Amino acid sequence: MLDSTPILIAAGQFTDRETNTELAQPPMGIAAKAAQAALLDSGVGPQLAASIDTLAVVRIFQDSYKRPRVATNFGRAENPPRAVARRIGVNPTNAIYSHAGGNTPQKLINEMAQRIAAGDVSVALLAGSEAIRTAQNALRSDLQLNWQEEDAGSLEDRGIGEPLASECEIAHGLVSPIQAYPLFENAIRKQKGRSIDAHLLAMGKLFAPFTEIAANNPYSFYGTPRSAEQLANVTRENRFICFPYPKLMNARDAVNQGAAVIMTSVGKAKALGVDPAKWIFIHGCSEANEKLLVSNRVNYHSSPAIRANTQQAFEMAGKTIDQMDLIDIYSCFPSAVEVACEELSLNSADPRGLTVTGGLPFFGGPGNNYSMHGIATLLPLLRAQPEQFGLITANGGRLSKHATGIYSATPLEGTWQAESTTKIQAQIDGMPSPEFIEIAQGPAKIETYTVCFDKTAPVRGIVIGRLLETDQRFIANSCEDAETLSQMMADDFLGRAGNVVSSDGLNTFTAV
Repeated sequence: MLDSTPILIAAGQFTDRETNTELAQPPMGIAAKAAQAALLDSGVGPQLAASIDTLAVVRIFQDSYKRPRVATNFGRAENPPRAVARRIGVNPTNAIYSHAGGNTPQKLINEMAQRIAAGDVSVALLAGSEAIRTAQNALRSDLQLNWQEEDAGSLEDRGIGEPLASECEIAHGLVSPIQAYPLFENAIRKQKGRSIDAHLLAMGKLFAPFTEIAANNPYSFYGTPRSAEQLANVTRENRFICFPYPKLMNARDAVNQGAAVIMTSVGKAKALGVDPAKWIFIHGCSEANEKLLVSNRVNYHSSPAIRANTQQAFEMAGKTIDQMDLIDIYSCFPSAVEVACEELSLNSADPRGLTVTGGLPFFGGPGNNYSMHGIATLLPLLRAQPEQFGLITANGGRLSKHATGIYSATPLEGTWQAESTTKIQAQIDGMPSPEFIEIAQGPAKIETYTVCFDKTAPVRGIVIGRLLETDQRFIANSCEDAETLSQMMADDFLGRAGNVVSSDGLNTFTAV
């Protein structure tokens, strides 16, 4: 192997379920705890810390939306990577605050691997965290926390990133992932030809093994094993969030969790004295985006971007899905797993399992940083079995942005070189999709739909449909009376005919 080959040499995680709210760490404090654990894992912490020239922090949810998931007046770290650096006693040249998106941890690893191979970066620390549980507890208890941090030094703040929802989508209630993924789920149900009850149970069977993994993971936040029936049965405790997802099938981000990894080159690892038994090689990597707006997708039951970027990663590694020993599919909602399995030609009941952590609804969903935990969990497993290979798929937004990593302790031969993603992205962008119109009138049918709940009852139906005469796609709301919303969940409205009318910029679909 060449000295320029990029490798991962350390990983750390931190989960806090018990600290008193007033004493609990803010987000960058949690990230720093994970970073300290990674430095310890390297076996050469002090020497390694002094060599870190790049520190990148995954964007927290508070900074990822115009309207934060949990709005507080606690303040924030104005320079997140420098706030982590101060806590662990390092002074990097490059301080990066990433885009938003669950694809970001793997995307950062892909980027740093290329920069390390090119000699642009020597040692990179990547970290991320959330302290949403602490924020929620403080708000419930009327406690005022001081999370304001001012740190001097350079900052490359990359901003939120590409817009993932249009004004038209937002106006009709399609605002966040909890409203989007149910649209995919019902489209998958139609494609599989299942009844509502049969599909609910199938989702429960998909996720039940995840709960078992989470129950045995010391870093899990929600480590309770559950049966398929417990996951699928809708109860007061497991109420619908957006149909067809009960609460336990949603990513749960009310966590205090952090994870970090450290990357360098083979030559630098040798110079630092890092034990080669700790080295993990990136055999394959890639990334690609869907057509970013949900309303512009090719369809709602597949992912051309997952297919294209995983294929490119496998080609780079010279491996296939059958040669992966450890797998972590991004699992914010069942549809994310189901679509990925379809694109990977992977049986959802594969005996290898689909997660190493337990998944976002059960291990925990720490904002954009979940996949950093997947990678951090993978490292010791691969070190213990150097001949094995592990696959990570990472997903951001509304099944929007994707990145893939293939890892092993098996040394990489030859020159490390990632393939350009320009060609596959152009192919995805050029795929035909239905014409979307903002103002829709006339006879129509439902392509997919969901029903959104408040804490007690259904409050809104979101419909994506097609005009019968032109096949143009539109987004609309259903009538919001209780009878209509209940009927949309009791009966199968997929493909249901009706009429759409537009008034004051909003479309309303009425079934016949």
